[in-house]
Amino acid sequence: MVSKVYFTDFRSRTDVDNKINKIKILFEAANFRGLMNKDELVAVKLHFGEEGNDSYISPVLVRQVVDKIYEAGAKPFITDTNTLYFGSRHNSLDHIKTAILHGFDYAVSGAPLIIADGLLGTYSHNIKIEQKHFEQVKIAGDIENADCMIVMSHFKGHEMAGFGGTIKNLAMGCASAEGKLEQHECVKPIIMEGCTSCGICIKSCPLDALCLNDQGAIMDYDRCIGCNNCISACSESIIKLNYENMNEFIEKMTEYALGVVKSKKGKLGYMNFLMNITPDCDCLPWSDSPIVPDIGILVSDDPVALDAASYDLVNQQIGFKNSMLHHHYLEGEDKFNGVWDMVDGHVQINYGHKIGLGNPEYQLIDISSKK
Repeated sequence: MVSKVYFTDFRSRTDVDNKINKIKILFEAANFRGLMNKDELVAVKLHFGEEGNDSYISPVLVRQVVDKIYEAGAKPFITDTNTLYFGSRHNSLDHIKTAILHGFDYAVSGAPLIIADGLLGTYSHNIKIEQKHFEQVKIAGDIENADCMIVMSHFKGHEMAGFGGTIKNLAMGCASAEGKLEQHECVKPIIMEGCTSCGICIKSCPLDALCLNDQGAIMDYDRCIGCNNCISACSESIIKLNYENMNEFIEKMTEYALGVVKSKKGKLGYMNFLMNITPDCDCLPWSDSPIVPDIGILVSDDPVALDAASYDLVNQQIGFKNSMLHHHYLEGEDKFNGVWDMVDGHVQINYGHKIGLGNPEYQLIDISSKK
């Protein structure tokens, strides 16, 4: 059966069709109100953005979803999980401070802020999925404890997954620290020839997984957590991601998304925001120039259909030549592959379909106001 995906563009000439009202109309069109009952606890899953990043979804837009949840008689809270890497969101104290710095306080968002995997990222529940890579997955405790969830995702490129949308927000975004490590285990950095023994990478490693010998830097993979700090720190750019195993990483990530969905059937709604479509994840402490124009907002109860439709809409655009896009500028060409040509974002969609996460076939229902 084809899944329904509702869409609105960003064109607006009156106060009736501004972004705030578009979000409310999409919420009702997709019947997200019907996902929740009175007094149920509803997680609004977000990405608050790494400090220095500014392409995350605006808390003003998030507030519209929060208010609709209140209208339904339910109890919303905004949430994310701590990061595996050591940045501004590695523990709940720093994470909450960063979220507030980015405007996600109660006065703006209208809902309490809870970091779903606890103070140090260790609070999780095991969910049985019985798939190729994982028998069970480790999902953040308060994601699992919530009765219902609305997943709001900024759709953009991603160096390891091809793109980051709903599937990645479910997978990496809802896993505990140990669950994130399980996903990253197969793509830890590799050190190529040409090391100058400068030692900068060693200083960048939070867990002392690097040291020097006569040949240069060497990696202790038992200690490495795959945070990739060393990749950006290397002055010679000879520390690289292991792209040979990237499809395995994407499959593992998609299986984690299945774990979240499996425990909340009929209680999940998804929203993709196709704006500020940058080359990178919002986990980076910067936001590069967009690679295509802003497109609109899509919602669905099917995460695979939603990401497939979002991917297609991005590829229908003409790419910006003053961006990180290296090729595939033309309408119909794969824009994310034009940035990260070692990764195929379709793996998420195809594998998600294979394991029953959702359906890549969709009906796009355009509810944009007539101009």
